Amino acid sequence: MRLSRRALLAATTAATTLSAASGASAAAPRLRTGFERLAADGYALLDGQRVGVVTNPTGVTRDVRHIVDVMHADDRVDLRAVFGPEHGFRGTAQAGGSEGRHDDPATGLPVYDTYLKSGQPLADVFTVSGVDTVVFDIQDVGARFYTYIWTLYDCMEAAGLAGKRFVVLDRPNPVTGRRAEGPVLHPEFATFVGRRPISQAHGMTVGELARLFNGEFLTAPVPLDVVRAGGWRRSEFPDASGLPWVPPSPNMPTPDTALVYAGTCLFEGTNLSEGRGTTRPFELLGAEGIDGRWADAANGLDLPGVRFREAYFAPTFSKFQGRTIGGVQLHVHDRAAYDPVRTGIALLVTAKRVWNGFAWRSDDWIDKLTGSAQVRTAIDAGAGPDEVVAGWQEELAAFRRVRAEYLLYR
Repeated sequence: MRLSRRALLAATTAATTLSAASGASAAAPRLRTGFERLAADGYALLDGQRVGVVTNPTGVTRDVRHIVDVMHADDRVDLRAVFGPEHGFRGTAQAGGSEGRHDDPATGLPVYDTYLKSGQPLADVFTVSGVDTVVFDIQDVGARFYTYIWTLYDCMEAAGLAGKRFVVLDRPNPVTGRRAEGPVLHPEFATFVGRRPISQAHGMTVGELARLFNGEFLTAPVPLDVVRAGGWRRSEFPDASGLPWVPPSPNMPTPDTALVYAGTCLFEGTNLSEGRGTTRPFELLGAEGIDGRWADAANGLDLPGVRFREAYFAPTFSKFQGRTIGGVQLHVHDRAAYDPVRTGIALLVTAKRVWNGFAWRSDDWIDKLTGSAQVRTAIDAGAGPDEVVAGWQEELAAFRRVRAEYLLYR
């Protein structure tokens, strides 16, 4: 990581702070999204620009209108295009899918598909669209392997290649920004579930990540503005603010899902179900032949903020479709104390100990999710949760030092 680029970051990246007084009233909510602050300032940041928006169903106002619909109806914004990521702009596609190139029925705007595009091919999309400024507004969930942050990275890189300006409309991290946790990606394990060396739970907003990407990882930093969320503190869970929760993807239905996801998504790298095909994905975990011993073993670790219940369920799709399986359900009772990554590791360790059918996916997907072979090899060698977690602390400490340079909120 090239900390010497801080001066370059300062010259090329502006963390835009719009006037808190603009358009505000005594009744205005304390917590305001980046879009709310942009609109309150009369879209001055976009004045004279042909604008394209990278967004999905989470790009909504407090009264759940989509920002594309709002901006399209406002003469102060010259909105020319929409760019849809995985699952699509309106959210009509399942995991691993997109909506493709089409015209949006509601606005008539051209919608371009960005999913699985990067580098020059994505830059060409921005060029063809005819926009001057690319605006990004997507709700993240705080985990390295949640791919929208890499959509952000790819779009920033492509905007730079295409000579475009980039604006991020920030939103709070729904699992707080208190700390970074978990293993740091090793570059040789880079995929779309982790492009660059950040920790598994990064504890940052998309605006802060954009600053980090621009300052540390992009070969040619892009002209960047971040419109900060107003009134958010790092220790806060924003679901108490009145902001609506819109599922960022089909298997992220609630804030509770986001809370556990940074740890239990690791079960995608095993032959156990991670709860896809149930109403509680990533909170329910299991497989055929597992009984209450797993919940007992996990509860015996006395992990902070969480308890485990013996559970039985039948996924409607994905692993074990239509078959009743046994496992656990996570019940987080103190989300401030809860550590999702440590909990995920503890569940992997205990699952392997109590169920002799445990296996990693044959493609070593667990290494892509954790960012190296360290977790898999340590668990296979019989390490306990404390020993596994200890294996990444030095790299995590180094990432935390770099991360601190790019934070926008206290």
